[in-house]
Amino acid sequence: MKRTATLIVSLLLAICTMNAAEVKDYLATDFGAKADGITLNSASIQAAIDFASANGGGRVVFTPGNFVTGTIYVKDGVTLHLESGATLLGSTNPWDYVKDPYVGWTSMIFSIKQKNVGITGKGTIDGRGFITANHMVEYIHRGLFQDPMKLDRPNEVNRPENIYFRECENVTITGITLKDPGSWNQTYDQCHNVYVDGLTVDSKSYWNNDGIDIVDCEDVIIRNCYIDAADDVYCFKSHSHDHMCKNILLENCVGRSSANGVKFGTVSKGGFKNFVIRNITMFDTYRSAVTFAAVDGGEIENILVDGVRSLHTGNVVFLRMGERWNKITSLGLSEKDRQNVRRKVPCMKNVTIRNVYAEVPMDKPDAGYNYEGPIEDLPRNISPAIIVAGIPQYKMENVVLENFEIVMPGAGNPLYAFRGTSPEDLDGIDEMIDYYPEFSQWKELPAWAAYLRHAKGVTLRNIVFKAAAPDYRPAVVADDIDGLKMEGITYDEPSSEGKKQVVTYKSVINE
Repeated sequence: MKRTATLIVSLLLAICTMNAAEVKDYLATDFGAKADGITLNSASIQAAIDFASANGGGRVVFTPGNFVTGTIYVKDGVTLHLESGATLLGSTNPWDYVKDPYVGWTSMIFSIKQKNVGITGKGTIDGRGFITANHMVEYIHRGLFQDPMKLDRPNEVNRPENIYFRECENVTITGITLKDPGSWNQTYDQCHNVYVDGLTVDSKSYWNNDGIDIVDCEDVIIRNCYIDAADDVYCFKSHSHDHMCKNILLENCVGRSSANGVKFGTVSKGGFKNFVIRNITMFDTYRSAVTFAAVDGGEIENILVDGVRSLHTGNVVFLRMGERWNKITSLGLSEKDRQNVRRKVPCMKNVTIRNVYAEVPMDKPDAGYNYEGPIEDLPRNISPAIIVAGIPQYKMENVVLENFEIVMPGAGNPLYAFRGTSPEDLDGIDEMIDYYPEFSQWKELPAWAAYLRHAKGVTLRNIVFKAAAPDYRPAVVADDIDGLKMEGITYDEPSSEGKKQVVTYKSVINE
């Protein structure tokens, strides 16, 4: 972890000084853009960007008003600067957007293989995605647009994101407000030196509305952001076996989600290495406050999470390994094609999560939001707050959880749903190695606080587990843990005097 801290200090110095040079300003209105909320300005804005880039770079400045636009491309040396009161309004006509052939996605703002680019200011980017997506649904039903239409909604790659930057170097996104994308909100894919600071995001107008997606990027800082999202909030993905997310700092951020708060994977083909995540708050979040998943052959290594407030979330920590897309039998390929499939062994090791306060509710945490998470299959009692789940052939290594206070509802009822702790019961829990990873995938689990399975070296230290009502399950179940260390653990459960709160099975305990 000391090496990670050194990397982060170097990263801060490099990124915070990368745009220190003086830049020239170009008013978008000087190139014919009109802030009337009606005129389609894509061509005028693109002309301003092209001119600024061709003349050594600079800022394309948007003064107060509403500038309607479809797809535009940010080029070398150009920053879009939105003054307070300035709004880039996404066109509500799906035909005004480009599905870029290189990245295979649709977006309002693209930047591809450019350097020294960004978006700054106190203005707003409003994708108006709900309207645009529903217009697209109409066109699909009329046969004007080809789309698979799963669950009567267009595929996410065909709906416009607000921002998509791919293979860019030195990216600065600061201060702006982002609203209502048609798909994901903002994606930074295989970029190097990315600085994101002070964003306000309202991204819950339609399906797949992630808050921010960092895909296979290196040297990234995200700080001081507030994100309210229908899907995952701070989402890190690895789409390529040849790349990974590496050297990342996420700090002083708040989020709410109808999915997960901070998430690695899915997708997790390459992996995630050298992360520092500190001082984050997640609230009213449907799934996990923190979830790391290596289920597509990726590596997760050298991760420090320090300082989490998880309030009214369905789960607190979910660490998961599996074999989903890298499992040959699940690919559905011909025998010839299978010979060309690259397989990687999943790996998760050296993960430390500390200084956590969490409250898990009895009710649905995101009830009442526009796009809630799905109703879970019942019956099932409340899942444990902590789930560490490797798989038999690829165990997690060196997981440390320390200085936690977890408040649970308890009230697990064996007459409603039951999972015992006998060898037969524990062996009967499906491995589910090729499933999409979610903390609730097993339905009933045999612990009310922490369920640990298939790992080498797990430390629980200075943890208070509280249950508001008696629960039939023990607090902790450890199954196939080689090197379990538990220090300073407190169990506060009503009417539990004499109850065995820790059950170990096929495990080696380190005193």
